[in-house]
Amino acid sequence: MEGAHDMGGVAWSGPVLPEPDEPVFHAEWERRAFAITLAMGMPGGWNIDMSRFARENRPPEEYLSKSYYEIWLAGLERLMLERGLVTADEIEAGKPLHPAKPVARTLSSDGVAAMLHRGGPTQREVRSPALFAVGNRVRTKMIHPPTHTRLPRYVRGHVGVVELLHGVHVFPDSNALGQENPQWLYTVTFDGRELWGPDGDASVKTSVDAWESYLEPA
Repeated sequence: MEGAHDMGGVAWSGPVLPEPDEPVFHAEWERRAFAITLAMGMPGGWNIDMSRFARENRPPEEYLSKSYYEIWLAGLERLMLERGLVTADEIEAGKPLHPAKPVARTLSSDGVAAMLHRGGPTQREVRSPALFAVGNRVRTKMIHPPTHTRLPRYVRGHVGVVELLHGVHVFPDSNALGQENPQWLYTVTFDGRELWGPDGDASVKTSVDAWESYLEPA
């Protein structure tokens, strides 16, 4: 989707300034927000792309005014509201006000390590040959999907070269709607001047992992 989260290459966002010796969490509540988000994915039944869309799908003024883990919490609230796991008045009060909704699965503390180790594999069985091969020149399509997408705006409509094939993987754009629609996944590399024009650095290469439906022959 088009949103404030897609900041790559936009002039107003400024440079990325890494924080020296940055801690994993800046406060205890961030650690809890991360843990709760992981834990609620099991009873909630949503997938990673649904979760990402819930964070991105909000007005720019709201998205840009929140910190990283405030956005995580806002996305979690939306997912839980949509599935009736909490109510709006409970979110407003910051505590349970109604009987808990029964759920099929929960994540116990002794199951966390196994869940994190297992992750959520996205690779699927190959059912058709890849349309592109290493070395092919391809152009990314000018798409404007209404949900989550992994194709950033700054590479849309530009020509790059296929450098790697990663097999067939769940397609994020449709997975955000509950439909896996597996597709071939490629790494496509773009020249700096192709992306940024004559003022771009020709020695700079930018690589993007792109699903097959994002691409067309150049």
